[in-house]
Amino acid sequence: MLKKVLNRSEAADYLTSHGYSIRKTTLQKLASVGGGPRYRIFGNRAVYTLPDLDTWLTSKLSPLKASTSVDVQDTTFSFPQIVEASAA
Repeated sequence: MLKKVLNRSEAADYLTSHGYSIRKTTLQKLASVGGGPRYRIFGNRAVYTLPDLDTWLTSKLSPLKASTSVDVQDTTFSFPQIVEASAA
């Protein structure tokens, strides 16, 4: 089954509408130097599938954070325990 494909302008619009502001020219540059979403050539045009764009966008996101200093997945962090002073 064929998947819907987007040209570079449509791909840039799709990514921008999902919170990652990017221009068609940036996608062109990334296709040349690397680091952009996977694409295919149809005729003489680059085309992108939605799953490839979603995968690339997800790869650009940082891990989920609970604060600026701790990743949610960080299991090495623990809150300091409060030790009450014993009454002497």
